[in-house]
Amino acid sequence: MKDQKTTIEQLKKLAKEFVEERDWQQFHSPKNLSCAITVEASELLEKFTFVDSQESFKELETNRQEIEDELADVVFTALCFANVAKIDLASAIANKLEEVKAKYPIELCKGRKDKYTAYKDMKKNSKN
Repeated sequence: MKDQKTTIEQLKKLAKEFVEERDWQQFHSPKNLSCAITVEASELLEKFTFVDSQESFKELETNRQEIEDELADVVFTALCFANVAKIDLASAIANKLEEVKAKYPIELCKGRKDKYTAYKDMKKNSKN
């Protein structure tokens, strides 16, 4: 499978089939899957503990397969959550991006790392 040819729907179907074949849906509540996403994300983060930002790129190359596996665990668990919660991920992501675009307008935040509240203040000041 490759990103260019695989849809989110196909991935959700694979996740659903995997879970059903093992009769794991009984364990897949929104709460349990939320916890599992956090656990899996923490395992990914662990791969970069105690390295600075620049070293993290080297770590990525040195331990690529382990990091890919951890990221796959995060995404797989998120797909399971989306299945249980009946969330259309493409719509959810598109909607969230629209919200984020409004919080972080290009003309105020390009090249900056401030929290969105700083841009709200800049917007107010530019209107005065």
